[in-house]
Amino acid sequence: MSAAPGSESRQERFDRGMETLARVDGDGGRRVVDALADVSPELAHQIVAWGFGEIYNRPALPPRDRQLVTLGILTALGGCEPQLEVHVRTSLKVGLTPQEIVETLLHAAGYCGFPKALNATFVAKKVFGELGLLPVEQE
Repeated sequence: MSAAPGSESRQERFDRGMETLARVDGDGGRRVVDALADVSPELAHQIVAWGFGEIYNRPALPPRDRQLVTLGILTALGGCEPQLEVHVRTSLKVGLTPQEIVETLLHAAGYCGFPKALNATFVAKKVFGELGLLPVEQE
């Protein structure tokens, strides 16, 4: 759980966020921070300090469940394919199986439509292919 608001320094929140990001995403988070350094280091800071240092660290949902939510939201939003690619990889790192990821994207189709679910599934297929996880076993 996070410390009381205002009791931590800006750097401490960022450091906690980077620890969480590294744990669930490997070096992908550092690449995003580095890519934003020359254009919007503040956006990078907020993603890390708030998104991962505060929100992602809340105890009520484990990382696996947070990733299910994230996959569904990114699929529903559409146009978030680069972020979806990162989160498919993160989902695998926190324990979701390829079958669970595919099922999540299939489930989303009923709520956000086939085009968005197709786009998301093709992103997952790309990641699975790069990791040697194709074909995905069906139940």
